[in-house]
Amino acid sequence: MDLEQPHPDPPSLLATRICDLGLKMDGSQVEKFVQQLYRELEQKRIVKFRPGVYLTDEWGCPSGEPVIGIPFYLARADLGQIERENNDLETDREVMMYLRHEAGHAFNYAYRLHRTPQWKQLFGPYRRPYRENYRPVLFSKDYVRYLPGWYAQKHPDEDFAETFAVWMTPRSSWRKKYRGWGAMAKLHYMDRIGKELGSVDPLRKRGTPDVTVAEMEMTVEEFYRNSTEQVPLLEVTQDGDLATILNAPKKSKTAVPAGPFLQKNRKVLVDQIASWTAMPRPQVRRLMEAIEKRSAELGLLIDSRKEAEHLSAFTVFATTLVMNHLARYRFFQA
Repeated sequence: MDLEQPHPDPPSLLATRICDLGLKMDGSQVEKFVQQLYRELEQKRIVKFRPGVYLTDEWGCPSGEPVIGIPFYLARADLGQIERENNDLETDREVMMYLRHEAGHAFNYAYRLHRTPQWKQLFGPYRRPYRENYRPVLFSKDYVRYLPGWYAQKHPDEDFAETFAVWMTPRSSWRKKYRGWGAMAKLHYMDRIGKELGSVDPLRKRGTPDVTVAEMEMTVEEFYRNSTEQVPLLEVTQDGDLATILNAPKKSKTAVPAGPFLQKNRKVLVDQIASWTAMPRPQVRRLMEAIEKRSAELGLLIDSRKEAEHLSAFTVFATTLVMNHLARYRFFQA
């Protein structure tokens, strides 16, 4: 009789093409957040606008299209773990922040607000060139502060989306927080236009997605390999600076390796540095990883009794490193 042929092992998750993962929004881990967004819209008495959502390669709202793209890795826990190991997985709070922001874009496009004179007067010309890298006016009160990196200053469309997100956020107390700010005029506009359009059918109810997971033919491994662009921030000449900060004597009983200490504090450092410098989080994270690796190679130590002092000094060092890099390479564009 014929012997049954052994079945080949299924490909590992990393070796699987994203389009073959069978990812869907319905029943996914991220669906609950979308439903929360819809509930928040209802609480704001916006009853006719319900932006469509789809899984794709990154957060986004295609220009002019009232739909929201959500990163595919949020659909499953195993994919989320891979994202966490590479780029720090979004927290539940961050997922909702991004959803509200992208909903702002979708609301703008659904009602074509960017074509109206008042929108242009408050936020600026929609057709202004969109620059991925920009030079923000730090601490300006003409813009709300929501996503890290002074994001509202990136483009008039982003300014509106950030204003919408602040207005949408439950218990944000925007009237109190932004009292006396130039940004208050934008928030009052959003409050008025939200009430006016809450029960009005959108001019464009449905939008066309950009890249969907069904079209993503790269493997999971290829996706992350292509997104690990190196940033020339850390140089050998900075070894002495690191040694000055992470300088516990080797013979001290309270001396511990600096690498694990930096890794433990990596997320909060990345969050804060990205927020105040406007450098994208993935690049700041790779800087941190490079510093952790170099600290281990140099055998640097910290005094476990002085963690707060080491952390303070290191934060200033890393932030200065980023700002010098941005100035040197003209990362920001006026």
